[in-house]
Amino acid sequence: MKYLLTLLTCLLLLSSCSKFLEEYSTDQKYLETTEDVNRVMIGEAFMNNVYSLSFYSPATMGNITLDTDLSAPWLHVMDDDTEAFVLGAADRDQATPLYMLSGFHNWAQNPAVNIIGTAWTDVMWKKVYKRIGAINALIYQGSEIAAKYPADANLQHLRGEAYFLRAYYYFLLQNIYGSPYRKATAATDEGVPLKISEKVEDAYFKRTNNETVYNQIVSDLNQAADFLQGYNPTTKIRVGIAAVKCLQSRVYLFTEQYDKVLQVTNGYENMGYSIIDLKRYVAKSNFTSRSSTETIFTMGTNSIPAVFPNDSLTSYAPANRLASSFKASDNLIQRFNSNDLRLNACFMLSAKSKAFLPAKWRTWSTYNDPEQVSCIFSFRLPEMLLNRAEAQAMLGADGEAWSEIQKLQAMRFNNNGGSQQPASNQALVNFIRDERRREFCFEGHRWFDLRRYEVNSKYPLGADFTIKHPTYSYDAQSNSYNPAGYYVLKSIGQDAASWQVPIPNYAIEFNRGSLSNPIRSVRNIQP
Repeated sequence: MKYLLTLLTCLLLLSSCSKFLEEYSTDQKYLETTEDVNRVMIGEAFMNNVYSLSFYSPATMGNITLDTDLSAPWLHVMDDDTEAFVLGAADRDQATPLYMLSGFHNWAQNPAVNIIGTAWTDVMWKKVYKRIGAINALIYQGSEIAAKYPADANLQHLRGEAYFLRAYYYFLLQNIYGSPYRKATAATDEGVPLKISEKVEDAYFKRTNNETVYNQIVSDLNQAADFLQGYNPTTKIRVGIAAVKCLQSRVYLFTEQYDKVLQVTNGYENMGYSIIDLKRYVAKSNFTSRSSTETIFTMGTNSIPAVFPNDSLTSYAPANRLASSFKASDNLIQRFNSNDLRLNACFMLSAKSKAFLPAKWRTWSTYNDPEQVSCIFSFRLPEMLLNRAEAQAMLGADGEAWSEIQKLQAMRFNNNGGSQQPASNQALVNFIRDERRREFCFEGHRWFDLRRYEVNSKYPLGADFTIKHPTYSYDAQSNSYNPAGYYVLKSIGQDAASWQVPIPNYAIEFNRGSLSNPIRSVRNIQP
């Protein structure tokens, strides 16, 4: 057998499989051909899809601790686009989204604790590092095979995918578990542990500084661009040059290298993708599907139906007229004006209480759907446009930035929305930020964007910026919920530790003190 079916055999089996970095050994002699690399890439490097999402009760988070289940569903509930959705009475021992994810939603000291105080395991950390371990081995072995077959274009594309995925995974880890990128202090700010060698190291790991992590991300993307230059695959679940350039533009935006954003997005309209005109939108269809002309790349599953279930999953109790989950926040919905066609195309009203729920994707109701895209691991063409517009505005090219925005608004508004170019540069930047919020709500962008806005060197969010999540008390006699105040997240200047997710305890324990988390403040309900 020439390829290694079990490339990633667990090395660090000291007490359990939940080990830091999930380091795996490789017996590289079994990887000898391009097809060997492709098989391992598919099986071990990409995020897995969850095909059988069937929800007939509000307990949609029952498998949240499984490596093969939904990825980071809590990423959707920490920002200001989401708030609690409550209706009827769900038993407290049920794994509903609200009961399982409220610690993340309310920025608790230990967010991975359910409503009755029982801790559960955040598997996102080890899920991503497990794939990085596989990619490190694939990158090394790919170079060995390429030395024998230098003209193999398929192998070149696979190597490009590997570098892209490693960059993407570190970008995600950095923006979940690391501190936000600040230009002035990146060399000392703490990021996530960086490991790019295929070799197994007998060492404990610690946080790498932000500058080093981002330099590696940029280096990997440059290498990916070299291998994938001029190539876009026929399927949206494999990586091509458009995905690389899109991620490059995102990384440069986050690191305030605005001139480089313009370089990598130059000519983005000619990459073979196009923005859909929502004036032609058909009710109950989805403009973000795999076959959409906007979709560039996707992998993994869509967790939106599990985080934002309807308040009537069936016509029978206990799933009828019951919500213990999340909905779109009033703050978000108020950002859409009546001419914005996304308000209809991206949301639906819940069956009973008519709350706004995200509906940008085809859902679990279509079993094993070949058109499904991920709500986190996806790239769409509008991001290239908005990244470019923001970079132009930050460089003072207001007219050029506004021209880009008009291209998007022409496809998203009746009568182009009647928007006028903001009078000042800062007002234009704020307009673009709002437009980005409207376009990418519930796609895994908002939390990351708020973090970078908080520390932006030109136009940071103000010291008085807060996110307020309403909370409710349940009255059993009337079977109703009453407002009980708010959980409040203050600015990074006042509450920095709560702007990054704590590294899970299993990684902390395994590394015997070399890893640590900043201490989060106690969160009490505010009036």
